[in-house]
Amino acid sequence: MPLVIIGVLLIIAKVAEFGPFTNLSWWWVALPFGLAVLWWEFADNSGWTKRKAMDKMEQRKVERRDRQMEALGLKVAGKRRDRLATQHAEAKARQVSADPTHAGREAAPKVVAQSEIEQRREPRL
Repeated sequence: MPLVIIGVLLIIAKVAEFGPFTNLSWWWVALPFGLAVLWWEFADNSGWTKRKAMDKMEQRKVERRDRQMEALGLKVAGKRRDRLATQHAEAKARQVSADPTHAGREAAPKVVAQSEIEQRREPRL
């Protein structure tokens, strides 16, 4: 795209007879367009443009999925997640301390390994 813009600016300067571009050959004016065509051929044949488009689509898909997960409350980002976890732990502690059935027992939370949680959520086939 920069080569096309340079070519258009050279055409405008040549037609308007602006400064040193008055005596410039039309071959020099057309050169950026030829280079742009060569670049586009190279980029298309090497797969560079397709990879860029696929990377951009993948990034948009990940961002869209993150937004949807956060909107559903399944994924909370950053400080908000920490704040909600703290609030949840405090609420749980208040509930346990107010419950008369927990009077004699110590209210220690059960520690569960992350792999156990993942196995419960997504069974492997």
